[in-house]
Amino acid sequence: MTSADDLISLVRDYNPKTNEQRLRDAYAFGEAMHEGQFRHSGEPYFTHPVAVAALLTEQRLDDATIITALLHDTIEDTKASYEEVTTRFGEEVAMLVDGVTKLTNLQLSSRETKQAENFRKLFMAMSKDLRVILVKLADRLHNMRTIRAMRPEKQAQKARETMDIYAPLAGRMGMQWMREELEDLAFKVLNPEGRQSIIRRFVTLQRETGDVIHRITGDMRLELEKAGIEAEVFGRAKKPYSIWRKMQEKDQGFSRLSDIYGFRVITRSEEDCYRTLGAIHQRWRAVPGRFKDYISQPKTNGYRSIHTTVSGRDGKRVEVQIRTRQMHDVAESGVAAHWSYRDGVRTENPFAVDPAKWIASLTEQFDGEDDHDEFLEAVKLEMYSDQVFCFTPKGDVIKLPKGATPIDFAYAIHTRIGHACVGAKVDTIRVPLWTRLRNGQSVEVITAEGQTPQVSWLEIATTGKARTAIRRALREADRERFVKLGHELARSAFEHVNKKATDKALETAARALRVSDASELLARLGAADLTAHDVVQAVYPELIDKDGDEFPPRRAVIGLEPGQKFERAPCCEPLPGERIIGITSRGQGVVVHAADCDRLSEFEDQMERWVDVHWHSGAHPAAYGTTLELTIGNDAGVLGRICTLIGEKKANISNLEFIDRKPDFYRLMINVELRDVEQLHSLILTLEAESDVAAVVRHRDRTRTQHRPI
Repeated sequence: MTSADDLISLVRDYNPKTNEQRLRDAYAFGEAMHEGQFRHSGEPYFTHPVAVAALLTEQRLDDATIITALLHDTIEDTKASYEEVTTRFGEEVAMLVDGVTKLTNLQLSSRETKQAENFRKLFMAMSKDLRVILVKLADRLHNMRTIRAMRPEKQAQKARETMDIYAPLAGRMGMQWMREELEDLAFKVLNPEGRQSIIRRFVTLQRETGDVIHRITGDMRLELEKAGIEAEVFGRAKKPYSIWRKMQEKDQGFSRLSDIYGFRVITRSEEDCYRTLGAIHQRWRAVPGRFKDYISQPKTNGYRSIHTTVSGRDGKRVEVQIRTRQMHDVAESGVAAHWSYRDGVRTENPFAVDPAKWIASLTEQFDGEDDHDEFLEAVKLEMYSDQVFCFTPKGDVIKLPKGATPIDFAYAIHTRIGHACVGAKVDTIRVPLWTRLRNGQSVEVITAEGQTPQVSWLEIATTGKARTAIRRALREADRERFVKLGHELARSAFEHVNKKATDKALETAARALRVSDASELLARLGAADLTAHDVVQAVYPELIDKDGDEFPPRRAVIGLEPGQKFERAPCCEPLPGERIIGITSRGQGVVVHAADCDRLSEFEDQMERWVDVHWHSGAHPAAYGTTLELTIGNDAGVLGRICTLIGEKKANISNLEFIDRKPDFYRLMINVELRDVEQLHSLILTLEAESDVAAVVRHRDRTRTQHRPI
């Protein structure tokens, strides 16, 4: 285990002004709190916090972060309290330790918890102080390095969580080295055979070709010397998981995979970066489509570098990254570079991203997203994707994730532009909205007044910002439509009991049904979350009860045994005035079918269950539901007129469902409550006479059955 003196020495190397006594006190306090605790490997538990602190010294982080690493498990796993940590080490450290504790308690990959809700909490913690996640990532890295001491099932769970969440998060924060190591450690647990296979092939390749890395770095240094460029050149083989992923993505075997070696050139100036690029391209052939200039167009996390792929010795492809020393520091530390110290002062790196601005840019589009699952989807889309750079007609650069479409481009400019988008031109050529954009393309968004987002856009958009804006717009549009429909339904229902759906009546119903206001009541009514019967009964319960008392349903059918109940078959929904047949159920009740119902054929060999029944000849209340299938024109006001006609025929709409939407017509199912079959025929004739109604039929569903006892 690293001693206190050794740890202080590591910090002093980059921060001579460190408060050594404060670090020593934190070391002693953490060691005392964890006294008697052991890891799964049998080592003293305190070896873990010390290792996490040592990892963070490699990123040259401030004293508060190092102390937090030493104490990050004390509040959770020892008798230490938040107040005690505050008293000893200050509010800043206590808040950081508490933040790490809360992150540790989030089961981000657990199926038993709400992953999306916990992911939101993760981002909330990051937004308060990004150093919390830096400590947590170092904590996870050390745990993955020592994971073999855990139970196999626990190893698999931690490895999946690392692969799905922590590794991509490290990459999104610009800490690529940590992402690669976390992925490879998780890969070692999740697919040990695959990883070993990659390593064996590497060994074989090295035996056959010799030390390719040494030869190519030597060639590059020689070319740079000829061009008079001072630079450092490093080469390495890519991590096993990185190679495995490329094999899966390209569906290629190891022998056909070309760019398995990576080289990095560190120059003295930005100008030398471009001179180096020229020297390399003069010496080796550049691979088309594999060039990215992140110096002129940096990533949002501050990453700057030139990437190119060239054909090296024997036609082998190699990837080359070219950057300055300051760019390299940010590439290694990402947003952590903001807190990096050198010679006792915080490093003034011009390429380091302000963490507050970075986290704000990452989360601003999700502030209004109430659905946790949609938030999770949006964050993952933003966090786990590479970028492409496209241009507006004026030359402004728009950054988008790989696979983005013109819809994403439009919303990236402004939500208003996205909502009004009707088409796009890419490099002056009109293209479909689902076209995948590529680096360097110029995109012109075509808009039209009155255009609104379409449901199909959700299948086209790939960015979290676009999908969130589209969903919100669709919800608002649906709400307006549902409110209008709900108003018609309410008016019709109230008129049925000789009342009016006044604002006061609707507010009264909203309070009775515990809905926020009348507008929300109408929206829920239009969306079929409430029925018109519920709304009327909430205001005039005596009228609804009176109808029921005048003619109890059990007396509506003649031919039943005393005390025997009946229920209408849902497959045919018979109405008074129609010939009916009763079928006894397994209980004491009878299921009543229309005499022409197709399902009666299923009971032909069970004649003992047939009951001769008929409807009572007296008046019936409007309490029997039946379903109409309508095809109507897709024009303004049509649906409102349909609802009005139904209301005028003294029928009540209990539910409405759209089953098909086309540009020129709608197909929908309307459940109406009727007195008898005569009222049904009258209603159908009235609807058929309406010019905007293309077809209206009584809907009968043979798939619906009634076998349960009544």
